[in-house]
Amino acid sequence: MPLTGLRKAEAESGITVSRSTAEQAAHITISGGHCSPDAANWSLGRDDGRVRVFAMTRYTSARQTLVHAPTAAAGRTQRAVWERKYAARLLVTDVAVVCAAVIVAQYVRFGGEAGEVVTGLSVVFATLWLTMLAISGSRSPRVIGLGVEEYRRVITATFWTFGAVAICTSVLKLQVARGYFAIALPAGLAGLLLARHLWRQHVTRRRARGEFRTAVLAIGDRRGVSTLATELLRNRAYGYDIVGVGIPGYGDPRGESLNVCSREIPILGDEACALQAIEHCGADTVAVTGTEYFGAQGLRQLTWQLEALNVDLVVTPGVMDVTGGRLTLRPVAGFPLVHVERPQYHGAKRFQKRMFDFCFASAALIATAPLLLLIAIAIKATSRGPVFYTAERIGLDGAPFKMLKFRSMVDGADNLLSDLGDLNEVDGGVLFKIRDDPRVTRVGRWIRRFSIDELPQFINVVKQDMSVVGPRPPLRSEVESYDSEVMRRLLVKPGVTGLWQVSGRSDLSWTDSVRLDLSYIDNWSMIGDLLIIVKTLKAVRGREGAY
Repeated sequence: MPLTGLRKAEAESGITVSRSTAEQAAHITISGGHCSPDAANWSLGRDDGRVRVFAMTRYTSARQTLVHAPTAAAGRTQRAVWERKYAARLLVTDVAVVCAAVIVAQYVRFGGEAGEVVTGLSVVFATLWLTMLAISGSRSPRVIGLGVEEYRRVITATFWTFGAVAICTSVLKLQVARGYFAIALPAGLAGLLLARHLWRQHVTRRRARGEFRTAVLAIGDRRGVSTLATELLRNRAYGYDIVGVGIPGYGDPRGESLNVCSREIPILGDEACALQAIEHCGADTVAVTGTEYFGAQGLRQLTWQLEALNVDLVVTPGVMDVTGGRLTLRPVAGFPLVHVERPQYHGAKRFQKRMFDFCFASAALIATAPLLLLIAIAIKATSRGPVFYTAERIGLDGAPFKMLKFRSMVDGADNLLSDLGDLNEVDGGVLFKIRDDPRVTRVGRWIRRFSIDELPQFINVVKQDMSVVGPRPPLRSEVESYDSEVMRRLLVKPGVTGLWQVSGRSDLSWTDSVRLDLSYIDNWSMIGDLLIIVKTLKAVRGREGAY
């Protein structure tokens, strides 16, 4: 389609418009009934790094904005700017926290009598601490705002700092009060982790508003890019937006789109159209879900081409629900091989988890004893039936046990289940959940809202029938319908809480619940359990998926 006026505007403004943007502007001009594209007076401009295409026709009294198209360079610039500003703010926060911790430790230990030697040591100590935080990459754009790696690097840098100081003071035989470091270490580390958490919440809020996001062009077969897009759309806090896809063998763009989670994502051609697609959709990252379509040499050339454009390249290894702790990159014979460690839930790991479960459950029962007593009195006083509801569940290796809960329904609620079967809101038919269950009592509705009805399960933990964190306790009828893959849920004890509890609880579908349970089993770690416990408190406070 000839666009002589638009090309003349390009020459006058020095701004180049891609072919797809020009065709979009021409289409709007014709469909709007204005006039032919070549009969319009075209002009170009920029606004916040984005190209604006204007057209003046004899049917309009003022020029109309026809296209507000992103440029790839603008998108990359915007991401680089916010990442740089965010890292700078983290640096300011780190300096403030470290200096405050050192000053407080010096004042508490020495008061106002600290001499020049102690003050000089504090300056060196703070400088070393901040240097280790920088060397560890704790402010790298690759780790900030997502996952546990950022926290791990902060913790590692802090302990390396104190280790180095301990060695130096021992070698140089410096007499430094241990109380000084005993105050600075926990105070500084807690302050750093709290500050990172608060900044992360800030990033999450901005990402929810559409800011601080990474525009991704996904290249791979339809199934691969659809799976990637689905997961990124469901987890908006990750900060990734799929703005276009390339499907190998598709050919040139034909104006079609891929529907993912009720969102239309444009198909911008095949792997040969990657560079044009980047310019069209403004992507600053290319995600390849199928390297076999490029080959080793093709992927290398793509890397070089993206380097010139300052576009990041990420390659998915084809595995899902595997944490970074189980992945090790090993360059062998020029090939980056990803080694996936086997799941660890036997031997010393299981003993460690058992000790943690017993100590945590005992402490929880002691701490909540007054609350448990009040709930028991309220249940007994407001409805007929026992205080506790006991139900058979299937535990470790398929062994049945009696799970305890506060009774939140009318006595004999299980006998009414057949009359409510048509109201089940859970896909798959294995679980039974309805939001407004008529069997729930007044007290039961309140204790369910805050998950208080599950507190007696800590008794099951002490009896070693359950764990504090684990898969959801299944019914016998569920287990009888398991296939060989889902049977892996029985390799560990069921938990009072778990990934299912912090990821939607009753709002989860059967498929999502199984997937989360299997992910937990394969990637179990003590740090992961602690994080799930913290997230559980947040989920309970927010009443997410509780009914």
